[in-house]
Amino acid sequence: MSQRMVSDVLNKPDTALEVTLRPSLFSDFTGQPKVKERLEITVEAAKRRGEAIDHVLLSGPPGLGKTTLANIIARSMNANIRCTSGPTIEKASDLAGLLTNLEEGDVLFVDEIHRLQKTIEEYLYPAMEDFKLDIIIDQGPNARSVRLNLPRFTLIGATTRSGLLTAPLLTRFPVRERLDYYGAGELHHIVVRSARLLNIEIEERGAGEIARRSRGTPRIANNLLRRVRDYAQVKAEGQITGEIADKALAMLDIDEHGLDDMDKRILEAIVTKFGGGPVGVGSIAVAVGEEPDTLEEVYEPYLIMEGYLKRTPQGRVATELGYQRLGLKPTGARQGSLL
Repeated sequence: MSQRMVSDVLNKPDTALEVTLRPSLFSDFTGQPKVKERLEITVEAAKRRGEAIDHVLLSGPPGLGKTTLANIIARSMNANIRCTSGPTIEKASDLAGLLTNLEEGDVLFVDEIHRLQKTIEEYLYPAMEDFKLDIIIDQGPNARSVRLNLPRFTLIGATTRSGLLTAPLLTRFPVRERLDYYGAGELHHIVVRSARLLNIEIEERGAGEIARRSRGTPRIANNLLRRVRDYAQVKAEGQITGEIADKALAMLDIDEHGLDDMDKRILEAIVTKFGGGPVGVGSIAVAVGEEPDTLEEVYEPYLIMEGYLKRTPQGRVATELGYQRLGLKPTGARQGSLL
């Protein structure tokens, strides 16, 4: 299987499947216990006051449940939710159209909010604080500003790179929550639940194999479950056992540690081509034939979390564990620098 196909499996969700498997209540949402508790309290307090919930910013790596939580919040508030993303709002009129069509208490969900254009972002400030929208009509000498009153709504922003948000926008979110990677036990529960919803027969060990190789990400766990299901239906009797899951994941070039082919290529490039580092992400991207943004957002977080890679002011450096995973040993001065 090509690296591009493996990347698609890991990172491109099936929209219909995601909707089917996505929990709709806080009680059905697995993981992120502290985040979930804080959001539940915020929602319940707003309901008791009869008000719209404060604006919410959800941050964290892709596939951890930001969109799911936005939908759960809207459902818990008995509110309609309108979804869009930062790159699709190209003009002020696009934003004005979204905001003026909201009703009292509605939720506007903006995915990848850090990719909003700065001019569009500035239109959001009075809308978020005062629920008013200033729009410019006509051009040149005939231009004039018109202020529109907006219903009280809730903006829920989601971002994979909160560091790119400007301070004025960031401080306008009273509720800010970061989602972290999931543990193997939480992912095991998610895989079992998804298998039940998809009518897949799966053993505990089979679910465990998928869970521990899912890079701490529910979306990847669900995608791998579908691929392992296909393998089980063609190569076995349809039941996902531990052995079947292991063979299916090996076919996808995902090893027992959850590393795929690109992960290994990144580590090998740093170790063999750049002497273990430090090396810049641009150089790594050229060496492995991938975009720098993809390396930073998709691959690096897991490699760093698992201890195979570390960032330094000078660049990326392979750790001793990274060498071990490749079956190599740091030598000479490199060994000393890792101690």
